[in-house]
Amino acid sequence: MRLNFHPFVISKCFDMSNPTPPSAASSSTPSAQTPRAVFWLVVIAILLMASNMRSPIVALGSIAPVVQDALNLNATHIGWLGAIPMLMFALGALISPSIGKRYGLENTLIGVVMVLTAGIIMRSTWVSWHGFLIGTILLSLAIGFANTLVAPVIKQRTPDNIALVTGLFSLTMSVMSGIISGVVYPLTEQVGWQWALGGWAILGIAALIAWVVLRVKLGSSHKVPTADLTADEVTQESTSIWKSALAWQLAIFMGLQSLLFYTVAAFLPSIWISKGLTEVEAGSMGSIFQFMAPIAIIGMTWLIRRGMKIQIVAIGSTLLNVIGLIGIAYLSPDLAWLWTSIMGLGCAVIFTLCIMLFSLRTYTPNQASKLSGMAQTIAYLVAFAGPFGAGWLYEQTNSWDGPLLFILILTLINVIIAWLASRPIMIDGKPA
Repeated sequence: MRLNFHPFVISKCFDMSNPTPPSAASSSTPSAQTPRAVFWLVVIAILLMASNMRSPIVALGSIAPVVQDALNLNATHIGWLGAIPMLMFALGALISPSIGKRYGLENTLIGVVMVLTAGIIMRSTWVSWHGFLIGTILLSLAIGFANTLVAPVIKQRTPDNIALVTGLFSLTMSVMSGIISGVVYPLTEQVGWQWALGGWAILGIAALIAWVVLRVKLGSSHKVPTADLTADEVTQESTSIWKSALAWQLAIFMGLQSLLFYTVAAFLPSIWISKGLTEVEAGSMGSIFQFMAPIAIIGMTWLIRRGMKIQIVAIGSTLLNVIGLIGIAYLSPDLAWLWTSIMGLGCAVIFTLCIMLFSLRTYTPNQASKLSGMAQTIAYLVAFAGPFGAGWLYEQTNSWDGPLLFILILTLINVIIAWLASRPIMIDGKPA
């Protein structure tokens, strides 16, 4: 599908039922519209960043047995390598807003790309458990920073195109992670696991160049003098995000979705094998789950462009997760591809929608950064419990029925949270 949107008219194409209020853009851009050159420079930098933000994690999962044999690791080591990223995502989300505010968004993200690239290289050159562990910690922490700071960059630099740029950002993450997870094992057989994992550092170098160019051309945003803010914006800047009901609703909404996503990503093949599928068939379900993301993101963008309310999109995507879980747990495994596809669609839409709402429901880029950091800190801590909790329940019962029922209950609760979190109100409760 070709996306042929003009940056000057994109806000006309998207009938945003919950538009960014004028005050949100007034302090961050000199004019109401984003110049074409600035728009494309920002988009290129963001997409190159996105290409590095999920692929280093999923690439390891594709060749975990190879790395385990090469480094003489046990199952506990591999378990920690799978769990550490979520903890680092939460830590990065917690501390990045204050660092981004102090040093500026572009300055901070240049450092983030450098650390991320260094982590990718370290895992492949320091051939030991400690090298792989430290490299994974570094790249995961950098991704946690990027997860949080991309939303305020989008709000600051492309305020009229939040939905489009957020969609492209999420789409790039999904497509690149799908491509790399599919080719990394064949590459391992051709050039060895070190090059198969470390060679993707070239994407990090490309992203670094793009962000340096962006910084030179535009300066570092997010360091807006108080004198340039309106009285209302000064009040908003001093308000604690942690006291906002909407912020907590968004955090829980994203957290329950993340718990579902990471649990399913870890155990979906095992679940389908227990339902009677062969190992090959079950493995293909994991690929289907991942590759639903591009379809979901493009579909969501199209629906919002056609004027569908964000609240309907949020509730509908959560119901897709419910249907998918019911199908996996209780309906025919002959339709495994259908239940897996439905759940994959729901998960991808919710993630993209949350990133979008961090910008749409706040007044200033700094406030968007705070909301993004707070919500993602909570979300990834909740997600961390998912795989461990599901694994523990399975060990206690020797069946996936208990874990699936528990996740289904949480997902039903998330339907209500989706309705609350996507209401057309701002972070302070005022109408959007």
